[in-house]
Amino acid sequence: MNKPLYNFFENDHRRIETFLEKATEDPVNMQAGLYHQFRTGLLRHIKMEEKILFPAAQKANGGVPLPLQSRLRLEHGALTALMVVPPTPEVITVIWHVMKKHDEVEEEPGGMYDVCEKLASNETEALLEQLNNAPDVPVHPHNEAAYALESAKRSLQRAGYDYNEIVASHPKELLGKKL
Repeated sequence: MNKPLYNFFENDHRRIETFLEKATEDPVNMQAGLYHQFRTGLLRHIKMEEKILFPAAQKANGGVPLPLQSRLRLEHGALTALMVVPPTPEVITVIWHVMKKHDEVEEEPGGMYDVCEKLASNETEALLEQLNNAPDVPVHPHNEAAYALESAKRSLQRAGYDYNEIVASHPKELLGKKL
């Protein structure tokens, strides 16, 4: 089946995951350069969905937001907040957990990407051009202040996740590894 938008975003998910996997192979000695590539890649991916894909699909849907849009926006906010704090093993565990759940909702049959693909089918080529030309999102150094992590935890809570429960539910040997 011809799914150029779906394929674009699914391939980008795998690319981003690869950066995170490689950056965290040894959670004690995080590879900062690869983590930076993950971080900028994830933020660019979120920007492409929020600023290009979702608006195009919503426009094609008569201006009505798509049912999954609000949930995905909350998860985007939570993941963005997690990009602010230093990548501790616990933070990495939470990132993997949220990304796994988030990507499933987008990629599953009938999920967000399928819906967007159908709605925006008349604009596919123009959208792909915009997506391919989307610039990186500038990032600041990590914020090590306690309030930054507390803010990320609140953002996760709004998206339906509990930071402490996620960390507690994964054995220590999985911290920093793909779940």
